[in-house]
Amino acid sequence: MAARAYNSALDSVPAADRPGLLQRLHLDLPLLVSVLLLCGYGLLVLFSATDQDPGKVERQILRLGIALGVMLALAQVHPAVLRRWAAPVYLAGVLMLVAVLIVGDIGKGAQRWLDLGVVRFQPSELLKVAVPMMLAWFLSGRPLPPSAWHILAGAILIAVPTLLIFLQPDLGTAVLVVGSGAMVLFLAGMSWRLILGVAVLAASLAPVLWYLLRDYQRQRVLTFLDPTTDPLGSGYHIIQSQIAIGSGGLHGKGWFNGTQSHLEFLPERTTDFIFAVLGEELGLTGALVLMTIYLVIILRGLYIASMARDTFGRLLAGGLTLIFFIYVFVNTGMVSGLLPVVGVPLPLVSYGGTSLVTIMGGFGIIMSIHTHRKRFPV
Repeated sequence: MAARAYNSALDSVPAADRPGLLQRLHLDLPLLVSVLLLCGYGLLVLFSATDQDPGKVERQILRLGIALGVMLALAQVHPAVLRRWAAPVYLAGVLMLVAVLIVGDIGKGAQRWLDLGVVRFQPSELLKVAVPMMLAWFLSGRPLPPSAWHILAGAILIAVPTLLIFLQPDLGTAVLVVGSGAMVLFLAGMSWRLILGVAVLAASLAPVLWYLLRDYQRQRVLTFLDPTTDPLGSGYHIIQSQIAIGSGGLHGKGWFNGTQSHLEFLPERTTDFIFAVLGEELGLTGALVLMTIYLVIILRGLYIASMARDTFGRLLAGGLTLIFFIYVFVNTGMVSGLLPVVGVPLPLVSYGGTSLVTIMGGFGIIMSIHTHRKRFPV
């Protein structure tokens, strides 16, 4: 019925004004091309980082195909539907986080997974999208800029899943969830005076947070301050990463010619520290190419947010775009020694599937917000 109604409505539209294939699929061409270019660039870097292992690259391509399917599927969902489902999805995500703490699978010393028999997944990944959706829904029906009470309510909506993720423990994902919610509050018009007050409050609570951190998390902070205090232990990762990036120079040592990575000096070179592989082999030039692609994607996402038809769309598209920026900022910062190591992958470049699907799903939502703003039938 919906398809017949859509085709019938299109028949009444002049041929010159009818949407093209990408519009009918609700895909934004500039964003799609930029994302695919980034994925292709990432596969080239990953092929070298895996010592030219075709099996790993093939598995990553398969995951990429699944992620693109998720992006395409979410691009078809009208923003009005996303708005109606924001609260149920958020609540379901929080309940799954509670289930993780009770019956979740343990891996590498952390309890982060739910095993449903058919599939094993991390519910915390869902919250990277569910939190900005929930906050965009909550704030869109209220006057902006938000009042102090509405900001407090938003902070509580962020704090609940963040605390549950922190207890798993998963500091990296907790940081991203906080960031995803904070970006929506910022875009909603949160005053700079209040932002400064929150920053001062957070700084005053630092001793309490330090007490709550696990021993290995405290060691990460100390290592960030001075990695040379334990060069063969907790400081090893960051020291080797800095050596790899610094030795790349302007043009790098050449594809497949990285010594820090291929001689096994650089740990986690296919995941969290893959940017160091890129910096060593392709140098500053290769890093700038990567940053340029990231910048194009972020600017396109912010443009789409600015063109959204309603407050919900603007807040959600802007929040999802800026959480992508936080991914890039945190990963490159920790690999360069500018931030503590918190286990955040380089988006659409690092090996792995969970974050890949989450990020692509976010891009699908952004495309939906943009393409559905026109008054073609949906």
